[in-house]
This record gives sequence, structure tokens and C-alpha cells, in this order.
Amino acid sequence: MDSENADNPKKAEPKGFRAKLAGVIELIRTVVYAIVIAVCIRTFAYEPFSIPSGSMIPTLLIGDYLFVSKFSYGYSRHSLPFSLPLFEGRVLGTSPKRGDVAVFKFPVQGNSNYGKDYIKRIIGLPGDRVQVLRGFLHINGKPVRRLKIEDFKFPDGFYSGDRVAQYIETLPNGSRHRLIEMFGDRLGDDGDRANYDNTREWLVPANHYFVMGDNRDNSSDSRAGWTVPVENLVGRAEFLFFSKPAESWIFEIWNWRFSRVFHGIE
Repeated sequence: MDSENADNPKKAEPKGFRAKLAGVIELIRTVVYAIVIAVCIRTFAYEPFSIPSGSMIPTLLIGDYLFVSKFSYGYSRHSLPFSLPLFEGRVLGTSPKRGDVAVFKFPVQGNSNYGKDYIKRIIGLPGDRVQVLRGFLHINGKPVRRLKIEDFKFPDGFYSGDRVAQYIETLPNGSRHRLIEMFGDRLGDDGDRANYDNTREWLVPANHYFVMGDNRDNSSDSRAGWTVPVENLVGRAEFLFFSKPAESWIFEIWNWRFSRVFHGIE
């Protein structure tokens, strides 16, 4: 048998070529399957996001990486890759709850951030009246209760080591979360920060949500006059899977925030 193959190398060559071709096809098939599975998971189950800004401190830090559940609020065109406009509205979902931390597509057309991913806390539901007076949140004409606790100490970054006032805020449905104020009370009526501490009363439209950052003095949110259409919601933030200081390289293991890994988001 060996001598026959040696005398006729052309007979063995097609068999070897077919084997290599079959291996390449199998590899391509495996890669395609993996891509399809990954896209399905990101579209219908969980999608990873990173935190690039400090607007949600102390709940989320710059350099946090988290998973967002895509199924929590159902699906809209923004659940699809590239926000493909295949259908309108939302399907197969439940309504967001007050206090949820949600990822959404920025809704203000003409703004340079239009369509970008934002993450904030849902404060006002459709039909709510929301106002901030002297820095205190009011919902439907009633002040939202908050309790001062120990100061928050920035772990790293530009404000590393600085301490700022920290509170626990309790929303009307009993949802509790921490928030910080970096600049204290502001009583003036000019400047963005002063305006954010003393706003008009906003009526949340039907199928829209009023959102705010937990870092009340360093967050661009619904206090600027915009709300989030239900269609723009991407999903609910569930838990962290990794965290590191923004200025650190990922391979600097000694700088990883191990205490935040698999940390739930409340």
C-alpha cells in the first residue's frame, strides 16, 4: 500500500487537499457559529458596557465594566445591532421601575451625543411631576427623603482622596440609593449648577422617563429639559464584572478593584 502511494503521489494529493479544505471549512463554520451566538447574547440577553464618566458616582466609578440585561424592558430597535429600524415601540417587556439604573440612547436630536449610550437612574415615571428645589428632589409635589451618611472618599482619579457629602435617597416606591454632592448648596439663579439645583417643575410625558445621575453636581441629565422615550431604553444595569482605575492599563493587575467584581448595581 505504501509503495503504491509512493509511486502515485498524484493520487494522495487530492485526498490531502480535501482534508485541509474540510479543516478550513470547519474552522470558518465554528467562527461563524461563535459570532452568531455572541450577537444573539448581546441582542437578547446581556450586553457589556463600560463607564467613561463620573456622573453615576458613587454607584458606578469610571473604569467599571458591567452587564446590562437586554430582556428586562423588552426589545426595541435599539436592542438590535446598529439600531436597525425594523420595528417601532417595545415588545416582550415590562415597564422600568423607579430607581432602576438604565442604559439608553441619548435622545436629543441635533446634539453631538445623539444616539450615544448613556447610563442614569430612573427617577420619574410617565405622568410624574419632577422638580429640584434648593438641591432637593421633589416628585409629585413632595420632597424625596434623604439621609446624610459618612462622606464619600474618591478612591482614585483627579479627585483621589477628596471627600464629599454623601446621602441615601429614598424614592416614593421605597427604592434606596446613594448619591453625592460635590459643591454643597447653591442658592443662585444663574449658571448650570445653580439651575440644576433650582429647576422648573417638569411633567414627564407618556412613554417617557425622567433620569438623573447619582453624582448630582456632575451629571448631564433630565434636569436640562429632556426625557428618555421608552423606545430608547437599551436595558437595565445588573452587575459589574470588572473594574480598574481609568488611568491604569488592563494588565496592571495590582490596580484592579477586586472588591467591585461581581458587585450588584442598586
